[in-house]
Amino acid sequence: MTTMSREEAARRIDELVQLIEYHNYRYHVLDDPEISDAEFDQLMRELQALEAAYPDLRRPDSPTQRVGGPPLPDFPKVRHDPPMLSLDNAFGTDELRDFDRRVRSLVADRIGDAPLEYVCELKIDGFSISLRYENGIFVQGATRGDGYEGEDVTENLKTVGSIPLRLRPVDGRVPSVLEVRGEVYMPIKAFEALNERQQLEGKKLFANPRNAAAGSVRVKDPKVTASRKLDSFIYHLVRADGLPPVRTHWESLELLAALGFKVNPHRRLCRGIEEVIAWTAEWQEKRWELPYEIDGLVVKVNDLALREVMGFTSRAPRWAVAYKFPPEERETRVVAITVEVGRTGKVTPTAELEPVRLAGTVVRRATLHNEDYIRAKDVRIGDVVVVRKAGEIIPEVVRVVKEKRQGDLPVWTMPETCPVCGTPLVRPEGEADYRCPNIACPAQTFRQILHFASRDAMNIEGLGEALVQALLDEGLIRDAADLYTLRKEQLVQLERMGPKSAENLLNAIERSKQNPLHRLIFALGIRNVGERAARVLAERFGSIDALARATEEELTAIEGIGPTIAQNVVAYFQSPRNQELLAKLRAAGVRMADEPKPQEAEGPKPLAGMTVVVTGTLQSWSRKEIEELIERLGGRAAGSVSRKTSFVLVGESPGSKLEKARELGVPILTEQEFKERFGLS
Repeated sequence: MTTMSREEAARRIDELVQLIEYHNYRYHVLDDPEISDAEFDQLMRELQALEAAYPDLRRPDSPTQRVGGPPLPDFPKVRHDPPMLSLDNAFGTDELRDFDRRVRSLVADRIGDAPLEYVCELKIDGFSISLRYENGIFVQGATRGDGYEGEDVTENLKTVGSIPLRLRPVDGRVPSVLEVRGEVYMPIKAFEALNERQQLEGKKLFANPRNAAAGSVRVKDPKVTASRKLDSFIYHLVRADGLPPVRTHWESLELLAALGFKVNPHRRLCRGIEEVIAWTAEWQEKRWELPYEIDGLVVKVNDLALREVMGFTSRAPRWAVAYKFPPEERETRVVAITVEVGRTGKVTPTAELEPVRLAGTVVRRATLHNEDYIRAKDVRIGDVVVVRKAGEIIPEVVRVVKEKRQGDLPVWTMPETCPVCGTPLVRPEGEADYRCPNIACPAQTFRQILHFASRDAMNIEGLGEALVQALLDEGLIRDAADLYTLRKEQLVQLERMGPKSAENLLNAIERSKQNPLHRLIFALGIRNVGERAARVLAERFGSIDALARATEEELTAIEGIGPTIAQNVVAYFQSPRNQELLAKLRAAGVRMADEPKPQEAEGPKPLAGMTVVVTGTLQSWSRKEIEELIERLGGRAAGSVSRKTSFVLVGESPGSKLEKARELGVPILTEQEFKERFGLS
């Protein structure tokens, strides 16, 4: 290789680029590799060596660009034209038939009584993207954002192996400009491996593959994206300048596949809505056989000319609908009932189950909430029970299959003492939960420290369960305040804690000292004081000292603070143990008060008197940031929709609150409309 002339190197680079892209296509798109990983790696190493020797010959579509470049600055914005709209949902076959009646009525003069053709596709539970190519070369990739404006994540998307850097010619041609849309997703095995790494490193686990994919696309370092094993499916052709036009959606999917995109093979062309319904029933069970998660099916009118007639609403096409699967239920057996102690001493019984695959994951445990719940459902060890995931996330026991009960199984009773510290459990009058009253209980201390460091509290990144337990076991901390006394030489002695990890943790701990007051109040773990109540208390009192002096009467006079919260706040600050914790936090330099707000800097209050509900993921703000903004602008951020709601702010993947708003006729604003109406652009 070192004896190659520049001309020979240029020819070989061209050969290698084409060869590597061919094998990438076989591996990532067709799932049919022709060479081994070792042979592929050898080709890549040869290309890297030639590009290092002749940097000016490195092509923009070189496969070496997939491995990740330098960290990115803040993502530039990308305007979507046309917008990337959401889909209306259908729950059940009756709503699918309603959809069919609606779309048929829009084109009745063209089709008469003939059934419509629909294309059915799997609804990938991933992260929406838009890709742009010029003269066959990938030039821009963007997130969906609010549908009107997204983020430029081109460098990150270049690392996704199934996204072609260069298009394959169709009839000897590539489009001069091509724009397509699809989903980036994380396969289930890659998700499980990622969470294993996160746990080993003491980092926060991802809730599901969709969140992991979204987080991986939007990180600042493309090398991180490259390490996450993301994949993609492309499902929508926006434009293909220079190629013959297609007449149907099915033809567009065939064209996308020919151009080199990964198009989901599980799709069907259906004649009439009854064929669609039959296909949904088929996938109700088959979905768990897939190596990735889906949350439903998408049904689209096939004829593109008819789509033009049907048009769009303000947020969704009239010619498509997302069919959502009902929650899956499975039978399994209860092999034991254990109890766990939380940070406030609450003791929660949990059903230990024979492993069962449910909603795409293996479930081994399910919450039983409290003793009354167990009594009402008559759950006993050895019973066959029906379990499901509440909201497809939290496993729960739905009912006991009593006809399968074998023999006279004993009734389960709550243990008399704490399983961790041995203190007798108590059940306060009027409450459903048993509690461990020992505030020095190791289980409570462990959970309190985890809560203190959590993202919505003091946000100490890198302080996961394994590390907290190790710090407690080694006697390096006794409570959350001791985190601020940790030293690097102590941390590097812990298993899997190197110098760099120790520095990162100490930096995160130091940064947390400057958090606003509401984060500290929430982090203290006062019973019943959630994030919303913590903000209200911080706004009203301005400092820990003022809050500590507050009486129950003063607290209950505040809107949103009821007698239970008031009693718990007063009790918290009267506890000598908690007073000691606060003194240690103060001595460590943790910020105990918010800066007073100058009257002249208060600014306009365009949301004064308004109640706003947020649903879905916003592009410009996290959930906490948008709630704080709403309150700064004079409004109230509510958690549920009612007739008193002023408007609902809708982001990506909205939940049931959107449907409720429609039912009640509550105004709905997209993120872009919200910005424009209230001068936030």
